Amino acid sequence: MVRAAYDWTMRLGSRPRAVWPLALVSFSESSFFPIPPDVLLIPMVLAARERAWFLAAVCSVSSVVGGLFGYAIGYFLYATFGRWLIAAYGLEEAFVRFQADFAEWGLWVILIKGLTPIPFKIVTIASGAAHFDLTVFILALIVTRAGRFFLVSALLWRFGVPIRSFIEGNLTWLLLLVAALVVGGFLLVRYVV
Repeated sequence: MVRAAYDWTMRLGSRPRAVWPLALVSFSESSFFPIPPDVLLIPMVLAARERAWFLAAVCSVSSVVGGLFGYAIGYFLYATFGRWLIAAYGLEEAFVRFQADFAEWGLWVILIKGLTPIPFKIVTIASGAAHFDLTVFILALIVTRAGRFFLVSALLWRFGVPIRSFIEGNLTWLLLLVAALVVGGFLLVRYVV
């Protein structure tokens, strides 16, 4: 099943319409969805390395727009939908800590957390709920999200063949690692950060 999903993503990656699922996942991950867009970006870049920069741009722009949606959830809907979403992930205490961090560190919280496995939707919703300066927020989103996705794409573009061989040879273990990072990011936010 894992192999079939990987093969499907590789076939999808070379098609022109592949950007739409990538954009949707990237948008969603920044505002409410738990799966990072890297699970699509990596195989798609490996399937069509000549599109690496384009795919990184799609991922970056979609993530920034999704981040603005997350900000809007926090700013306008925190009392209803935002609070429910945070509770659905079991991150109420972490959210309170994020708000305290914003009061003290602001921009640095967004820049650092945007590059880590910590669920980014928590950062975007917390930024909106804290009424963080929107212009600074947008600039921080652009820096962190574009930096992350362009770095991943650049590494895949440069070292694509050996990376693809490694991924295909260790697919199940790598999928488990990604799952562990996603779960670990949530646990880190819930119990540590």
